[in-house]
Amino acid sequence: MRLHAVALDPPGPPVDPPVVMLHGLLIGNLTTWYFTAAPALARRRRVLLYDLRGHGRSDVPPSGYDVATQARDLAGVVACLPRVALVGHSYGALIALRFALDHPNRVDRLVLVEAPLPPARMGETAAFARRAPADMAAALPAELRAVVGAGGRRARRLVAQLARLSRDTTLLADVDAEGDVDDAELARVSCRALVVCGRRSACAPAGERLARAIPRADFVVLDGGHYLHLDQPRALTGAIARFFDG
Repeated sequence: MRLHAVALDPPGPPVDPPVVMLHGLLIGNLTTWYFTAAPALARRRRVLLYDLRGHGRSDVPPSGYDVATQARDLAGVVACLPRVALVGHSYGALIALRFALDHPNRVDRLVLVEAPLPPARMGETAAFARRAPADMAAALPAELRAVVGAGGRRARRLVAQLARLSRDTTLLADVDAEGDVDDAELARVSCRALVVCGRRSACAPAGERLARAIPRADFVVLDGGHYLHLDQPRALTGAIARFFDG
């Protein structure tokens, strides 16, 4: 299976380790970060972005959309890198978290943005993806509709991706079957972590729980919803950059 990836390099010698940024499911791809936080982080560090399986320009296998399998995908992406920093949004945060638990010596720092823990918190997005394609564009979440519009080309591409994933893959079933991560397991996260959530997001309670359970976690609440990279890009980028530089 091929995963589409992009690397952004700083103008001078990079600060180690490289940063790998993961987007969320269904309505995400590597542009989640490419047009928001990645360029600013790439002023000092090498930044790697990739489309999760089934998204963007990556291949679309019929199955394997559970967190554990996608954490193994991430392991393949970073196979030649001894140590990385990880940034994940939404389901991408759960993938980054799983990788950090499975490979504690490989992760220097971990940023979890709007992690839907338990994954059942993604129910609203999953229900949206189950709509008929003709209904999806008009029903886009308000934060996304403000950016892509309800009927433009970007909205049509987004709807096409949603329809394909819900029709041709086990993604929705894999998300529905995903279990929670208990606090004892979260306590095993050994690296420094930054947990970021939006004040108006349904994931805010999950953020509070992650910040309590992960031993070396900082917690930042921004005035926004689930798509912080869209409605608070500067604040989110600043929080991540300060965490990496601190």
